[in-house]
Amino acid sequence: MSDATLHSVTQDPDDFAVQIADSIESFIVATAEVAKGDEPDSAVPFMLLELSQLLLAGGRLGAHEDIVPDERYEPDTGPEPDVDDLRERFAVMLDPVDVFSEVFDPYEPRKAPVPARISDNLADIVTDLRHGLAHYRAGRTSEALWWWQFSYFSNWGPTASATLRALQSLVAHVRLDQPLAELDGLDTDEDLAEEELAEEAGRVMLEEIAAPLGLRSVRK
Repeated sequence: MSDATLHSVTQDPDDFAVQIADSIESFIVATAEVAKGDEPDSAVPFMLLELSQLLLAGGRLGAHEDIVPDERYEPDTGPEPDVDDLRERFAVMLDPVDVFSEVFDPYEPRKAPVPARISDNLADIVTDLRHGLAHYRAGRTSEALWWWQFSYFSNWGPTASATLRALQSLVAHVRLDQPLAELDGLDTDEDLAEEELAEEAGRVMLEEIAAPLGLRSVRK
């Protein structure tokens, strides 16, 4: 859906809600386009850019005062759109770097990292954002903003931040010509301690991942 159909012509493009909705819809559309796999060589750097822009909108929501919806109970938005296809496409595209280790709360002492998947995270982010967008398109602006703000703190914000960190680390490993540790055999169904994560880590030479993911190392 284009901006022209998403917003009324009477809405101010400088309005906070309009800008947040534009950023969120742009991310959803861009992510769906990348998932098609038409340009797999640019998938990683493009999603690095898109997540960075999305988190700017998230930061604005986080810095905003608490948003209170007009209605006491959330109106039904209908069935949630299926994201399994998007999830599976990214899983194939990003193999073998889909799995990474994540620390959920950096302020929780001695919290061991856990395995996560970029493909799962992107699908979860899109699900959260679409839910709020359904309210926005139905004219329930305060409900949409409340949902996006709440889920920014509770789910899509931390998820997007972790995914951005993983992609940034991947790009840095390639650009700085540093070998990348592969979590060979590690899966998100496992509950492994930090020591076991280290034991699972193998070696992946940069030339095996740089070309397929559209990355290049720096010149010597």
